[in-house]
Amino acid sequence: MYEIPKGKPLVAREAALVPWGSEAPAQQWVTAADFKTHCLRLIDEVLQSRGEVVVTRYGKPVAKLVPFTEAATSLFGHLGGSVASYGDLVAPSGESWDADA
Repeated sequence: MYEIPKGKPLVAREAALVPWGSEAPAQQWVTAADFKTHCLRLIDEVLQSRGEVVVTRYGKPVAKLVPFTEAATSLFGHLGGSVASYGDLVAPSGESWDADA
């Protein structure tokens, strides 16, 4: 039987229990009770490691804690309002050119 280390939450990995912070895959599973107990520590771990934590209830996944990334901005309308208008650029200017003669 696996001994539970004191002071460390347990994370389920491939049907085995391993202490949090040990060598584990990028996606880790934790029970809802352990998540409730160690929520802030798990959030800090996800922020630092950029990994994911799947929260389970009765052995089934119910939520996923992932690092936040800024949403990509759309290219359409990104430069809206940044272009200046100087009137009609193709209208005759009224000046005479040497090429006109």
